[in-house]
Amino acid sequence: MTSPTPPLTPRRIHLNAFDMACVGHQSPGLWRHPDDQAHRYTDLEYWTDLARLLDRGGFDSLFIADVLGVYDVYQGSRDAAVRQGAQIPLSDPLPAISAMAAVTEHLGFGVTVSLTYEQPYKLARTLTTLDHLTKGRVAWNVVTSYLESAARNLGLDRQQGHDDRYEVGEEFLEVCYKLWEYSWDDDAVVRDPERGLYTDPARIRDIAHKGRHFEVPGVFLSEPSPQRTPVVFQAGASSRGRAFAARHGEGVFINAVNPAATRKVVDDIRARAVAEGRDPASVKIFILLTAVTAPTDEEARAKHEDLLRYASYEGALALYGGWSGLDLSELAPDQPLEYVDTDAVRSALAIFSSADPTRTWTPDQVARYLGIGGIGPVVVGSPATVADALERWVEEADIDGFNLAYATTPGTFTDFVDLVVPELRARGRIPVTPPGTTLREHLYGAGTPRVRADHPAARHRERGVAESGRARGPATTPSDGRS
Repeated sequence: MTSPTPPLTPRRIHLNAFDMACVGHQSPGLWRHPDDQAHRYTDLEYWTDLARLLDRGGFDSLFIADVLGVYDVYQGSRDAAVRQGAQIPLSDPLPAISAMAAVTEHLGFGVTVSLTYEQPYKLARTLTTLDHLTKGRVAWNVVTSYLESAARNLGLDRQQGHDDRYEVGEEFLEVCYKLWEYSWDDDAVVRDPERGLYTDPARIRDIAHKGRHFEVPGVFLSEPSPQRTPVVFQAGASSRGRAFAARHGEGVFINAVNPAATRKVVDDIRARAVAEGRDPASVKIFILLTAVTAPTDEEARAKHEDLLRYASYEGALALYGGWSGLDLSELAPDQPLEYVDTDAVRSALAIFSSADPTRTWTPDQVARYLGIGGIGPVVVGSPATVADALERWVEEADIDGFNLAYATTPGTFTDFVDLVVPELRARGRIPVTPPGTTLREHLYGAGTPRVRADHPAARHRERGVAESGRARGPATTPSDGRS
């Protein structure tokens, strides 16, 4: 008699909350809703309260978006974005992270920083500092920027071409990996008061990088942090962006309209990862999604109808203009969109013109679709209905999790934590306590705080270990001129 086959363990669903230090992130106009608290984005308590909520809800991280420019494509002006609070006014996402880490135990923090307007030597130190202060709970969402207004205000005539920005990005990350993984040995900090030796000079090394875009000859300033290299998030859906994501991304954020179209993108990214010598399962893929939930389907639908009353048509088209580089005010509201190459976010264009061949999109349809949740599906229903939808996306599109946007904040997140999270936990989809203590362990399991061996950063770690093994003798004693 054969034994019954044991039940399969349900596939883990990873959750990030998607926010931005502004009053109107992905749901333009919803700041007008009486329950919305987004105007408190300048209060530190807003961020610490949100972090506590997400920590209680078992979220892997708070994923914080950012841009360095204003949305000024629609009608050739920034006025629509300014009127509607469409990602302006906007604060720096970095300063609140340490405060949020201090009031949480497990929650990670994925912070968006554009490499186009940074220097790797300086940014590497900033992210290492945050990794220390959060005890290893930091991710860097690597972006290359897409707004012409950002380039002009940062001293350029215009932004670099789309693919050129990724070429700079490749070298930028190469420099960072050398600083994070190669420059310092794990045991470089000795802290030996008897010998007067804090750091052993024989256990640190110059990275001697000289490339096309960057020259960094020296040693990293910071000692190794818990993760060394922060978790690398990346968002890119163009061919060049997918190649970049497949090579570097540990978490990859893509836009989605339906599971079938999304599966094609997911399969392509995973195949590219295999070609890079990586395990395709090591690339955790997230889609943007907004969940409107209440105890019953009927109550959730009523809540959604109420939210729609506050959505801004003008604000939606202002955001889309910045994302796509296209001014839809130049088209008739019912004119079909056609795909053209731009130097903005190509996924924002493709998703409404070529990604879903079964549907024709017009400016009016785009604006109404973006009204709540931006470029991502909106799920409306009871906790069971929402959980069913999330499971369907995971199984049909082969994604690993969700960047959950809000309609109102913190209300959308509170509803999800109080209603949907218990349902997902009951189904075995998210753990009561995330594994390990670092963000990378949340993604890959306890005992994995460092980049995997198949990640491109690992070869610099291996080179450092090899050189250390050849060169290391006894720890040196500093000379202060006394014998």
